Amino acid sequence: MEFLSLDPVSKKLSLDSCAIPKPKGNEILIRVAYSGICGTDLHILDGSFPAKNDGALTLGHEFSGTIEALGSEVTTFKTGEKVVVDPNSGCNKCSFCHGGSYHFCDNGGINNTIGIFRNGGWATHAIVPDTQVHLVPEGVELHQAALTEPLSCLAHGWDKINPVHVGDRVLVIGAGIIGLLWACLLHLHGLRKTVTISEPQPRRRLAAKKLDLDYEVNNPAEIKDANFDLAVDCSGSGPAMESAIPLLKRGGRLCVFGVAHPNATLTLSPFQIYMKELNVVGVNINPFTFPKALGLVRAMVDRYLNYERLGIGIYKLSDYNEALEALRMGEISKAVFKC
Repeated sequence: MEFLSLDPVSKKLSLDSCAIPKPKGNEILIRVAYSGICGTDLHILDGSFPAKNDGALTLGHEFSGTIEALGSEVTTFKTGEKVVVDPNSGCNKCSFCHGGSYHFCDNGGINNTIGIFRNGGWATHAIVPDTQVHLVPEGVELHQAALTEPLSCLAHGWDKINPVHVGDRVLVIGAGIIGLLWACLLHLHGLRKTVTISEPQPRRRLAAKKLDLDYEVNNPAEIKDANFDLAVDCSGSGPAMESAIPLLKRGGRLCVFGVAHPNATLTLSPFQIYMKELNVVGVNINPFTFPKALGLVRAMVDRYLNYERLGIGIYKLSDYNEALEALRMGEISKAVFKC
């Protein structure tokens, strides 16, 4: 098998090979079809996001593929089935896990994520526990299924910010892939003509317009109307979030969805929070929302999950430098390895 190996010290990638591993116990061997590059992966590569640091790591927490082999204890899956992988899990023993918040688990959660702390999907093959594997719905292609993990995070965000009513005015901050998917999700749920996408980069504004959702797409400096019910930040930029606060009307809400740099700050006026009764809502990964995400994938597959319209580029594993450069230069909204 081939895989991309991340050196924990230099943060450099290299394409390596080894024998295909054999699954044991409850493990499943997946032949990876498509594996996405997430913004979190870029943060790991630049050293600003925690990841395994005690040995080489294969990144990739957004991937789909086909079951190639099963461990002796696996009874609910068959070889040849198309699957996606939920990279996150908990210990199932602590109070957070028992309370339905395994993403806060000190023994699991982000500290045990496949593709961040365990070897993931930037490879031709991956070994994963059967408890984190889900069947791909009928009618969904594997390249579309590779978007299930980010959509599962959106599904968690959707749960956190609801109710969102048709007619609510929503500001989406940032038109990278997450901002585009949020725009599609809002459209899927019936919001028409009341969504504004805020994006400073002309190339990304053009990508948002190509979605043809009948939404306003503006440079942040052009947005003056302070009458939004909800702002969803997909940029991870403290200044962008700060600039959105005055645009919220009384009772408005700010959803902090984008992953900010750990040292980024956000300055809020307590008086404005008091006067407007503002709410700030954080969204952290995808606790128990993978089944909802599979439902979203199935619902969105025909109208929204078009790689060309979303600006997603497909690359070979060997072309990882080209993929990362295209992402960093903003030439594409997202890169996906065809493994």
